[in-house]
Amino acid sequence: MGIFTKVPGTRKGKLRAYWFGFFICVSGFLFGYDTGIVGGVLTLQSYKDDFRFTDGTTVSAVMVSVQNAGAFLAALGVFAISERFGRRRTIMAAMGLFSLGVILQVIPSHSLACFYIGRIVAGVGLGAGTAVSPSYNAEMAPKELRGMLGSGMQWLFALGVMISYWIDYGVSTGLPVSSKQWQIPVGLQLVPAAVLGLGLIGCKESVRWLAKKERFDEAWESLCWIRGDDGPGVKAEFNEIKVGLAEELRATEGLKTRELLEPVNRYRLLLAFGVFLGQQCTGMTALAYFAPQFFKVLVGAGSKNLLITGLFGLEKFVMVGTYILFFSEKWNRRPTLYVSGVLMACCFVIVNTVNKTTPAPKDNKATPAGIATVAMVFLTNSIYQFSWGPLPWPYTSEIFPTRIREVGTSVAVSSQWLFNFLFSLVTPYMIKSWGSYTFTFYAILDITMATLVFLFLKETRGRSIEEMETIFHSSAAFDVELARKQGMDRGGESPAEEELEVRELKGE
Repeated sequence: MGIFTKVPGTRKGKLRAYWFGFFICVSGFLFGYDTGIVGGVLTLQSYKDDFRFTDGTTVSAVMVSVQNAGAFLAALGVFAISERFGRRRTIMAAMGLFSLGVILQVIPSHSLACFYIGRIVAGVGLGAGTAVSPSYNAEMAPKELRGMLGSGMQWLFALGVMISYWIDYGVSTGLPVSSKQWQIPVGLQLVPAAVLGLGLIGCKESVRWLAKKERFDEAWESLCWIRGDDGPGVKAEFNEIKVGLAEELRATEGLKTRELLEPVNRYRLLLAFGVFLGQQCTGMTALAYFAPQFFKVLVGAGSKNLLITGLFGLEKFVMVGTYILFFSEKWNRRPTLYVSGVLMACCFVIVNTVNKTTPAPKDNKATPAGIATVAMVFLTNSIYQFSWGPLPWPYTSEIFPTRIREVGTSVAVSSQWLFNFLFSLVTPYMIKSWGSYTFTFYAILDITMATLVFLFLKETRGRSIEEMETIFHSSAAFDVELARKQGMDRGGESPAEEELEVRELKGE
């Protein structure tokens, strides 16, 4: 299973699905790189000298939270732009805005206000990009690979975190104290932003967005491009997509607010909101932001914290990659989430217990107990990378019908940014006031989220986007399933003939 999953169609189509799916997840890389770069930059004397601040706790909280606030607002409102202009152009524009924000951060202003403005602007671009990318990915991916490719957001996130940690460590030990020491790590964000923004010029627009706009010729061309084939199986999938959209559109003339309040859609929105809330409640994103500060509590101060942080990022990347390539399409979503929540809670309780019952580090030298707690944090990180790290991304992008996918994924990703903002704002103060009891706080949240997953989450592995109507007991479920079967029976029918049938369904 996983990377060895058998996918119908051509080898070219499978390779193209892998390439496109992981390429669009470069927005996740940007998210991860920015997440990891902050904690290390704040420890650099050159940054403190240039911006002349004394309250490091407040600067840490504000630097992270203002960008998350901008990302939250962008993720919540970008669905209207994505719906009008398409996924592809929206992400390209978001990368341009993100790049502008990075430039404002690296110019030698020596002003925290200017740096914060740059963080907000970059946050708007980052929030928009991360909100649209999961939908774009889900709407193009084969159902057999959708979980793996959607989880690529977390894999690229982990890659970004890992690289940022090592860059922080490299500039802190290899460069003299100067402005370049912090400008280089911050400015390097322009590279992946340019790669994604410019690289999308050669890609096709979302199949389902084009079909929703009744641009069927372009939709068919996009589907054939991403599948690398135009055979009966692809025609059947195209028929299923069109009929599924027709059934959704036949319910009402346009998207109405009351649709979101219908029981089945309200339930989906609550699931999307809750899954990303759970991701933040695990405490692992806060740990990614402030890893040097957390490790200081466990093993004392010194440059070894940046080294340990670098190894922490490397483990993050390896573990989530192992999960995505070999287990993402083998393990069911629901049990993976609730079992891992319990395991992470146990690990965090052990970390706090050991830290409070053994001597503290002396003269900033790590003790055997401190090393043991670091190892336990690494184990917790591995569990997270096999569960709550990657799974929310594909799950929240696959449970919504095309009619409300823009709204649904925006609500999901905006909730991620909202609680990212809240936890990143309070975590520095929690570390300062509570010390290792911060781990117990997150353990309680882990248990809570595991319980909620066990009670309420729907299983979605291995089902097409259109089949979600059956899982959530939508009224369109029977028509979508019938269209799929009829499409397979009439595999040789032309797209033009299928379009005529869709228009008949819509009463045109």
